[in-house]
Amino acid sequence: MGEVEEGTQQENGRLMLVDGLAEKGPKSLTSSSGQQVSNGFTTSTPQSPREGPGTAASSGGTASGPGGGTGSSVPLGGLRTLVVQQTSLERPRETWSKKMDFLLSVIGYAVDLGNVWRFPYICYQNGGGAFLLPYLLMAVFGGVPLFYMELALGQFHRSGCISIWKHICPIFKGIGFAICIIALYIAFYYNTIMAWALYYLLSSFRPTLPWSTCSNSWNTVNCNLYMSTDHNVSWSNSSTSPAEEFYTRQVLQVHLSPGLHQLGSVSWQLALCLLFIFTIVYFSIWKGVKTSGKVVWVTATFPYLVLLVLLIRGATLPGAWRGVVFYLKPDWQKLLSTTVWIDAAAQIFFSLGPGFGVLLAFASYNPFHNNCYKDALVTSSVNCLTSFLSGFVIFTVLGYMAEMRHQDVDAVAKDAGPSLLFIIYAEAIANMPAATFFSIIFFLMIIMLGLDSTFAGLEGVITAMLDEFPQTLVKRREWFVFGLVCVCYLGALSTLTYGGAFVVKLFEEYATGPAVITVVLLEVIAVSWFYGTNRFCNDIEEMLGFYPGCFWRVCWVAICPCFLLFIIISFLAFPPEVRLFNYHYPPWTTVLGYCIGVSSFICVPAYMVYHLLNAKGTFKQVQHLLSLPFHVYLLFVVYFEHFVTINTNTKYLCQYHHQHYYLVTPFGRVDRR
Repeated sequence: MGEVEEGTQQENGRLMLVDGLAEKGPKSLTSSSGQQVSNGFTTSTPQSPREGPGTAASSGGTASGPGGGTGSSVPLGGLRTLVVQQTSLERPRETWSKKMDFLLSVIGYAVDLGNVWRFPYICYQNGGGAFLLPYLLMAVFGGVPLFYMELALGQFHRSGCISIWKHICPIFKGIGFAICIIALYIAFYYNTIMAWALYYLLSSFRPTLPWSTCSNSWNTVNCNLYMSTDHNVSWSNSSTSPAEEFYTRQVLQVHLSPGLHQLGSVSWQLALCLLFIFTIVYFSIWKGVKTSGKVVWVTATFPYLVLLVLLIRGATLPGAWRGVVFYLKPDWQKLLSTTVWIDAAAQIFFSLGPGFGVLLAFASYNPFHNNCYKDALVTSSVNCLTSFLSGFVIFTVLGYMAEMRHQDVDAVAKDAGPSLLFIIYAEAIANMPAATFFSIIFFLMIIMLGLDSTFAGLEGVITAMLDEFPQTLVKRREWFVFGLVCVCYLGALSTLTYGGAFVVKLFEEYATGPAVITVVLLEVIAVSWFYGTNRFCNDIEEMLGFYPGCFWRVCWVAICPCFLLFIIISFLAFPPEVRLFNYHYPPWTTVLGYCIGVSSFICVPAYMVYHLLNAKGTFKQVQHLLSLPFHVYLLFVVYFEHFVTINTNTKYLCQYHHQHYYLVTPFGRVDRR
């Protein structure tokens, strides 16, 4: 700030209001740029609203006292002077070391285990090649616009998923807390799948893979080698493959648990595997994006190398063409089914991953003028192409198995989810030449796909909490991350029991799906309808130099909310049948599942009520105040039980992000962060 007008004084580098200013009335202030503003604000033109040490910008509006003018009334009479000053008490924002660190982190987050097992299964189940049409339509009109929106929001406001709402619409701040809870739920079960993969990886370092024979201690009399060349071997409905028995009886040990009502003991082998996974996670993210950005150069690129190797190997197997034909052969009749469109919408949403706070966190470490538009198109395209490529990797092997078993491909591809990887694909690898090599690289790929997503999910929580509580947590980041990892490990213990697979399935179906979709629906409504699409587009223009086109604006205002509402209604109208192996989940587990889902979403209305009850002023005044974006919120003062408003018809250009600002009025100083 340039010269300071009489009536103010400096205290610890901050502007303070001296007693008596209210009686003196408004004066002209000289700003650092030499402009004088009567009855108003000091002005300056900052280089960027998010960068550099600027001061407040101007507003040409005034406010009159009782009985005068068109401005809002002031309880203590007369016009008042508003001085907004930025101080440099905040830490500088960390940034990515290289642009590729950011891109690989986003790609590693978006390309996860679901791309490998979920997309190929859903594709063939919903019409093969015909499914690509609804998938691409849902991506273009729903998934990619949401992906772009979150990258732009995070980059412009440079905040995590909690503190960002003070810039957008304060009353929706509960969305950030809900996102953090959902991220914890995911960490409770998602890393357990990596622990299973690590168990497989360690079991692969032997000449004969243990799931290739029926001579192990865990095998039963029903174990049969489906791919045996002995034609005297007979199969029945009770027959099981050695790969299935290794997965269910040795790794999971589900035969020791009757169901969710009696989970059994914790498997110490899986507990050690998960401990090793979380140790890797901790030392990859404890220092922030500077360290995780280096790790993803391995964890995000190695899976593509393995996919390429497996694709080439699968294409050379006998019967591979049968799997490819089965994967891509279009069944156009299925496009008339609502289920196909529901699955396409859900798949693209969970594949790209908006609403988990990760994109906001990652983008917040970008330079202000980074081209996040191009980043959104590139990373979402890579994600979709990876899903498509994974289908070839999976179905060439399924075609090979169908050829060896003398069965149809659909009989082989009956398993979905983790079973597709840990039973079907594992069995195929066990019957290939160089089985040990392919098993090692395959399960190493599974672990790295999961690690990227875990890095991202926890970084979203860490960024949110550090931005919300900087004085408490910033200097203690390593300890906070350690505590967070410990909480995730303890929360995952139920998934490490003999019945842990049942818990994983319950969390997968209820803890994340409907809750996160509802949260994203509220997010896009808050941004498009409350914050305003025009204001959001102006922010993007300020960063990128161009205004988003009509297509993007229509998507954000109308198509994306309809897209998300369509998924929510479909889930409620056609709830998924939850079953695992031969275990049918009892009705009480459905109630439990919905309670888990609501436990995160409840943060949104709870925070709204909390904020309304703790705000000052009449209910209508407070209701209006809390529904405004932060840059308008700054023009309101709630102090000493008085509710003071300022004319907000003028443009307000104040630099406010990640800085302390003090509204100086005749009633004193209001600290707003």
